[in-house]
Amino acid sequence: MRHIPQDRSGWDRPDPANPLPPALDCETLALMRGFLTPILETAESWDSLTCQLRHKGFGVAFRAGHLVILKLDSGEALCTGRALGVPLRDISARIGKPCIRAHCGGASGELVD
Repeated sequence: MRHIPQDRSGWDRPDPANPLPPALDCETLALMRGFLTPILETAESWDSLTCQLRHKGFGVAFRAGHLVILKLDSGEALCTGRALGVPLRDISARIGKPCIRAHCGGASGELVD
């Protein structure tokens, strides 16, 4: 068996076949649920939701039919709304379907301002 250092293994690079972020460890996910889930559950509109997330340093994108939470400073995808316990389906049922501009290929997109 050969040993390959982690920095050369490719594990740190996203899989292009799976545009969703990797699962977070349970401690990080618990902390994120604590301060992001209330925003996702109580926002009255998509504008309100994005504004509140932006205030905390996060953004929203859509990938493979999922709401994805991004770090604003780096654009890194952190987790999905489903991982936080609030899937896109539930948010859309409460505040309406989002108006999304699809990226090339159609597997991802962003909210239209």
